Amino acid sequence: MDMCTAEATASLLQVEETFLACLARIDALILKPLLQADPSDQKGKENFKLLLLLNDRFQALWNLTEENYRILKQKCSTSESFCTQDVYAVWKGDLFLSLYIQYFVTFANYVVVHGFEHATKSKSEAWKHHKTVLKQFLAGFTSETSMSLALYTVLHKPLRDHIEQYILLLTKLNEVLKEGSEKDVVTSAIKEYVKLESFIRQVLDEACFTKSLWESLGCKFTDMLCVPERRLLEDSKNLHISASTNRSDRILLFDDVLVLIQGNSFQSFDLKLVWVDENCSEKSAPGLYGLRIITPEETFFLSAKDLQIKAVWQWKLNQAVRQALNGKRDFPLWGQTGEGSEPPSCRFFTYVFRLEGKFKSASYEGEWHGGKPHGKGTLKWRDGRNHVGDFKEGLEHGFGICLVPRRSQDRYDCYKCHWYEGKMRGYGICEYGNDMVYKGYFKENVRQGFGILENLSAENPFKYTGQWENDKKNGYGVWEDKDRGERYIGTWLNDHKHGQGIVVTQSGVCYQRTFHADKMVGSGILLLEDDSVYEGNFTEDLTFVGKGKLSFANGFVLEGTFTNKLGQGLQTHGILNTSNEQLDDRITKAQLGLEEFPVEKRWKGIYDQFLEFIHSGCKEETEESFTGFHIQTSKELRKSQEYLFCQRGTEDVSWKIEDILDELVQHQGLESLQSYLEKALKSSLHPLGKLLKALTIAFQATYSGIGANRHLLTMAQEEVKYYAKKIWEFYQGLLHLALEQKGQLPAKCVDGETSDQKACSVVLPLILPCFYPELFMLYMLYHEREDDLYCQGIVDLSLFPDIKLLEFLDVQKHLWPLKDLTLTTNQRRSLIKDKCFLSATECLQKLITTVDPREKLVILQKTYEEIESTVSRVVEKDYKLPMDDLLPLLMYVVSRAKIQHLGAEIHLIRDLMDPTNQGGLYDFLLTALESCYEHIQRMRLHQRENCPVTHSS
Repeated sequence: MDMCTAEATASLLQVEETFLACLARIDALILKPLLQADPSDQKGKENFKLLLLLNDRFQALWNLTEENYRILKQKCSTSESFCTQDVYAVWKGDLFLSLYIQYFVTFANYVVVHGFEHATKSKSEAWKHHKTVLKQFLAGFTSETSMSLALYTVLHKPLRDHIEQYILLLTKLNEVLKEGSEKDVVTSAIKEYVKLESFIRQVLDEACFTKSLWESLGCKFTDMLCVPERRLLEDSKNLHISASTNRSDRILLFDDVLVLIQGNSFQSFDLKLVWVDENCSEKSAPGLYGLRIITPEETFFLSAKDLQIKAVWQWKLNQAVRQALNGKRDFPLWGQTGEGSEPPSCRFFTYVFRLEGKFKSASYEGEWHGGKPHGKGTLKWRDGRNHVGDFKEGLEHGFGICLVPRRSQDRYDCYKCHWYEGKMRGYGICEYGNDMVYKGYFKENVRQGFGILENLSAENPFKYTGQWENDKKNGYGVWEDKDRGERYIGTWLNDHKHGQGIVVTQSGVCYQRTFHADKMVGSGILLLEDDSVYEGNFTEDLTFVGKGKLSFANGFVLEGTFTNKLGQGLQTHGILNTSNEQLDDRITKAQLGLEEFPVEKRWKGIYDQFLEFIHSGCKEETEESFTGFHIQTSKELRKSQEYLFCQRGTEDVSWKIEDILDELVQHQGLESLQSYLEKALKSSLHPLGKLLKALTIAFQATYSGIGANRHLLTMAQEEVKYYAKKIWEFYQGLLHLALEQKGQLPAKCVDGETSDQKACSVVLPLILPCFYPELFMLYMLYHEREDDLYCQGIVDLSLFPDIKLLEFLDVQKHLWPLKDLTLTTNQRRSLIKDKCFLSATECLQKLITTVDPREKLVILQKTYEEIESTVSRVVEKDYKLPMDDLLPLLMYVVSRAKIQHLGAEIHLIRDLMDPTNQGGLYDFLLTALESCYEHIQRMRLHQRENCPVTHSS
């Protein structure tokens, strides 16, 4: 230890020893007598709690000083080498600073509430003999000196003086240290103690400034505004500034609130929710410089005559707001000149609205911007309503979940939907407290557009899928009454069946009528399950009344007037025509709804939303509003409230709109496009996948279950084709938008295909699996009679052995594959079955394994090739089958393949095949298959008595 360092250390040791003695005397002669007080009034009790806290802070400082002194003294006594770590006030500088700050903040709080005045007043007699004590601490103390002022001085001046001594001694120590890390540490400590000195001065100045305010204000304001921790930062009486006309007489800026005093009342504004806007010169009167103050519910102006005064207020306001948001004051309080950043414009805070408006009495917790809820947040009303979601400029905007209590029940309506400028708009799900659920679109807070309403309760369960307008069922829609086992497909007006409608019942009865306010009017057509058809008027319980025509299944027609009197049954006066021997297919297979419900007018509400999404530019933030969100179940949504406060998961990244549009441009080639569309249509996140999902739901609501009626086949078939057309149109719309954003023009169609042909060839095969179960069921029902005859023929033909069947079908003998008839012991060739043309038979059986008409045609072609290959093997040369040879061979393969519902398969392929295949090989082979199917139906095997079917031994 060199001489200079030793002197500095010795000086520090002496300073600490003197300071400790001073602290001990303050504790014994000042604090302990003060702590013996026993206040009885409320104010005194509150001040006494502060005094206790001040004593705790004092004791902590005393203990820390003792620790520093002990370490120093130990080092000096052992003559060990000295380093800065031995100076407790340096290497534990943060702790020193923290304790001094805590002490002086508590001391200032005690000053603000007139703590010393109350303490000396309550103990005035006891303190008279302590004047001599105070003289020991205060050189200028006289009998006229205020006792409270003397206490104030005694409890802060020695500590401030000690900090000054620290700075002087550390400065001397720093001067003798060599350049290096130790010198840097001491230099840094000196700077912090200088800041502490500045901080203490500012804290005490603010406390005295605030104390003076409470003395000048009336008791009413002081009682309501005075808080120990609150500090006055500026007063319009000291630095003149005025509020908006007649707004206030006085403006007070505290460290936590801004207060406007007007007469005997005041308004206070939490600084955490105060925004200061200096750019409001257009609002200020000539010659005045204004500041706009924005709060959650009010905006007003502060005006100064001097630009400098405005600048001071603006700076102080901004610094006070920033420090309030940080939850702590700066160190030192106001920093250096020009120090301190602007408060953030975006904040997170809780506020209770009090003024009239839609948010009155509601508590909002969440993000703010410019004085308004903006971002993620939660609104809660006293009546139980609450809204969690996105806000924009003070209104619900974006996705949100809203709970609304029902008055009559202890239950809630839960809305999970999109909002636009404070109102529900776009896709949403509402779970009503009465067990009803709505999934669909809203506008202006009411159901509007396509939507599904379902009653899940045991009483009167129903489901409506269709169009809404102004919160009511309007337009085309499907209603299923699960109790009655009925489905209504038709138009609505103001929640009533109105206009043309089709009713399908669980028993298979189907009828089409005109409805007016839920009542049937005029005549209609009633299709009964036994193939009878009634045209005329009938009642809701399907009783014939008035004039009508009844066509029976055997071809007879009864036309006349029908009556149904109680106890007498159905009676008629008319003419029975028995000249027809068979029922006309045009009647028994009549197709309903084609003219009444044009396919382009069905489900317009679904298409409109997707079209609007494209026209709006496919913005990422509006995608779910237009196309719906992928979380569908209530359980998922309730668990996903945190979804509102976080970014989307990784699964969404690949289907962001920006990425979708980029990919569309990259996949314009046919093969690449088909692969892309297949992936997009299978995704529940891609707009095209969401569109397909919505159309699938609408299709199933119409044609599944009760709706599986053969009289709706053509409606369903043309609907599926139209779906493909619309999906292709929306794909084109997305592609044009993507190209437009890249400054490119759409490529011209080089293959000459129309939009409808593209939809049929590219899109239809991709979407058909979604509709196939319901659609194929309709085909089976429509062709049920023909398929029954065909199956009967197949059963008869299956009794023939291979050679007998080939002979029966007039297949030329030189084409018979006799080598395939492998014999076992005691087996005759004429009795072997299911061996000839086995590969072709197995190939044709694959027809039922796919739903794609293209793939079914390919299977048919491969079957033809297998037949031709087998024949070529038999005749030992390439052989091209003429039509006369092909039909018997194909009929043989069909009879052995035993495909159920072959008629339904053939007609589905014919109706949905690519139009470009018409007239080609596929068309030829399909026609050949149809001929086989029809020929098998017409067979009268019992007339072929010369062809034995029993096995001989």
